[in-house]
Amino acid sequence: MQRTFGFSMCGSFCTFSQAIQEMRGLAARGIKLLPVMSGNAYSTDTRFGKAADFIWEVEDLCGRPVLHTIVETEPIGPKRLVDLMVVAPCTGNTLAKLANGVTDTSVTMAVKSCLRIGLPVVLALASNDALAASAPNIGRLLNTKHVYFVPMRQDDPEKKPCSLVADFPQLYLTCEAALRGEQLQPVLSP
Repeated sequence: MQRTFGFSMCGSFCTFSQAIQEMRGLAARGIKLLPVMSGNAYSTDTRFGKAADFIWEVEDLCGRPVLHTIVETEPIGPKRLVDLMVVAPCTGNTLAKLANGVTDTSVTMAVKSCLRIGLPVVLALASNDALAASAPNIGRLLNTKHVYFVPMRQDDPEKKPCSLVADFPQLYLTCEAALRGEQLQPVLSP
């Protein structure tokens, strides 16, 4: 049976290329992908690229339009449109909203719709304040049923001592473990 993963992208634009590379890897494994983007990811041009170019690349890869509104993402869980929801990259902002039950974006709604029916959610964190202001939210979500983290590491301990970024190449293994109800270890990579 072919699996379908939701793949939600938030506004950590510097990690988009890594996230899309992992999206390609999932597709190459025969996994169907349902793409979701936050409003910022869907509409913001940055030094890392134009929103329209990212949207085109993701839609071309997934073979379907990017969902980018709360109305579009609400049915994902109840209609069991996916077997698992990935959030890659997951920003500190989205992390905080998920940890505190705030559902005001397409991505937080996509996650909530999956969690309310017990589908696994995999978070690939990319946050400059993960070891500071976002640390309590990581702790809360590590203890939340059906939420799993892609192992993460400090990306630049000297210049950004509080920053953590997911080890994106471990995304697939994390998804496989999440489908078994397990957190891939170690959560913090050296």
